[in-house]
Amino acid sequence: MDLKATRLRISLAGALQGVGFRPFVHNLAVPMGLAGWVRNTASGALIEVEGTQPALDDFRRRLRAELPPAAMILAEEFSWLAPSGVAGFEIQASEPSELKTAVILPDLATCPACLREMRTPGERRFGYAFTNCTRCGPRYTIVEAIPYDRPNTTMARFELCEACRAEYTDPRDRRFHAQPIACPMCGPRLSVSIESAAAVLRGGGILALKGIGGYQLLCDAGDEPAVLRLRERKLREWKPFAVMAPSVEQLRRHARVSDEEAALLESAAAPIVLLEAMDGTGLAPAVRRGSPWLGAMLPYSPLHHLLMEAFPHPVVCTSGNLSDEPIAIANGEAQERLGAVADGFLDHDRPVARPCDDSVARITAGRTTLLRRARGYAPMPVWTGRAMPKVLALGGHLKSTVALAVGRQVVVSQHIGDLDSPESRDAFVRTIEDLCRLYEFSPDVVACDLHPDYFSTVHASSFGCQVRHVQHHHAHAASCIAENGLEGAVLAVTWDGTGLGTDGTIWGGEIFIVEGWQFERVAHLRPFLLPGGDAAMKDCSRPASGILHEIGRPSPHLTILERRLNCVETTSVGRLFDALAYLGGFTDRNHFEGEAGLLMEAAAMRESAGRAVPMPEGDWRELAAEFIDRPSARMLHDSLAGWIVETTLETRVKQVALSGGCFQNALLVSLVVDALERRGIRVATHQRVPANDGGISLGQAVLAALDRYSAV
Repeated sequence: MDLKATRLRISLAGALQGVGFRPFVHNLAVPMGLAGWVRNTASGALIEVEGTQPALDDFRRRLRAELPPAAMILAEEFSWLAPSGVAGFEIQASEPSELKTAVILPDLATCPACLREMRTPGERRFGYAFTNCTRCGPRYTIVEAIPYDRPNTTMARFELCEACRAEYTDPRDRRFHAQPIACPMCGPRLSVSIESAAAVLRGGGILALKGIGGYQLLCDAGDEPAVLRLRERKLREWKPFAVMAPSVEQLRRHARVSDEEAALLESAAAPIVLLEAMDGTGLAPAVRRGSPWLGAMLPYSPLHHLLMEAFPHPVVCTSGNLSDEPIAIANGEAQERLGAVADGFLDHDRPVARPCDDSVARITAGRTTLLRRARGYAPMPVWTGRAMPKVLALGGHLKSTVALAVGRQVVVSQHIGDLDSPESRDAFVRTIEDLCRLYEFSPDVVACDLHPDYFSTVHASSFGCQVRHVQHHHAHAASCIAENGLEGAVLAVTWDGTGLGTDGTIWGGEIFIVEGWQFERVAHLRPFLLPGGDAAMKDCSRPASGILHEIGRPSPHLTILERRLNCVETTSVGRLFDALAYLGGFTDRNHFEGEAGLLMEAAAMRESAGRAVPMPEGDWRELAAEFIDRPSARMLHDSLAGWIVETTLETRVKQVALSGGCFQNALLVSLVVDALERRGIRVATHQRVPANDGGISLGQAVLAALDRYSAV
């Protein structure tokens, strides 16, 4: 055994800043008798450690095995060096760098240790609304520059008191280098008391609360007049509201909560989780507006916990904005924009560096899938494993996100929203500027959608560099492939509502074989006409008319269809769902995007498995005819899943990727996964970015980074 001293240098990329990683390394090395140092870098962390070969091998093993709970190593490089004779082990100052590739950790829900502390009388932080440590608290929404150190955050203006400074500088303390550290003596303060804020809720009022990533609007979820007032003032007539409840136990009075869903609700990300709702449970009907699902979350910040203790009932908790506008983040801005909405304000003086809405997730086929990626998840990168040119990807038009290809990873922004209003477009531009400033990033290539009228596509030309237009569904496919690290040929099934195809028609029911930068369209839904173009996205009678016309049945828009006046051709599975929802009497309108699909999924879950109608080459005509005579939502799901299975077996490809908004449908995904995995075929689904258009910026970035990529 070699007992001579040697030196090991370890370079790490990952979520390593703001999670207690440096004190963890210090406390690992010192008892092992190892010398050296650790410091943050622009790409993560760098360690040099000296000792015997066996001790260093053990150090490397334990480094991964005993990581702090919120830390993540995405990549590791190491080299053996001659010993330097250094004595002791120290934590060094952060290293400056030109290329900013460090992982900025998302905002994390309050940890059990901090929660116990703030609930214990006599503790310094008893009842304190800004309690945090290295395992929890704000990260992304307070950082203003990389590396993540207190002077580079919005906490820099709060000078530490003697007691907090002692914790901050003690490697044995869980608050060692916890950048948002604060206490009632030296930290942020609330504008009003928790009790006065709770009184607004008890009185049936609407409360504007300054949260982690911006303002939220709250009201008593059991008070129908209060919820209706919130809908009227917020200009949100139909889309369901999310609910925050004090505990999982209380949520179980209003929805079915599985063990997996409970674990997701209580995770450090603490997203809104889509649950199967129960009727007649005391929540105001206006909360769900008839939706079969309840979006629910638990308190995730100390401020939320304190408010829930003062008002221990479910509350509507929605973003602090008017519909189609970005959320407010600054005190004065909130007073101006939300003054006519809220009956009271619960502000504080800790600035929010950037808006970050609540994430939305659900459990699908036993896996977490994201419907909206924001607080708790953004801006964690997707590791690609290969060096890429500097690409800025601008996403699509709906559920907008942007992405940066930085080194060997793609950083995907928080959810921005639909780019329909001037306010949302301004927020889109600000998000790009903020992300590029944060990473000191100037793109060599800008990627965007093929659709020439998307605001994101138009904006791409403003950067003065090469622009690569990426086909919408190819970006969906590449996103799922990159997220799952797939290599070789992949059968990519990309189904959604709309996306411009390379032939100028509207795609949305596509099956590709993808390998590297190449994609081949091997199958698609049989095309049908949409009378009224974009109006068909809301009015389900329009796609239904296109279906009826194609199978020779009377249609309410017959004249328009026969003359092809303002009609577009589509292969959209999303519009097929809308059409059959109308023809089966499930709904006649999408009051919000995807509503018809949600209702069809819920109806199908109540039915037993039915006959899967064959769909050779995506031909839906027999399915539609049988559905009209005998409406069955389960038959639609079984038939679509059957088409995927048959196409997969015909192509003999052994790995399948599912992407696009239609695969937010948990039943459809489960049917496909179960059928294919029984046959030994790997099925990849989205888990870290949404299957909807919130994930296409990732796919655009990956494809645009390939020199030979072309959308046509």
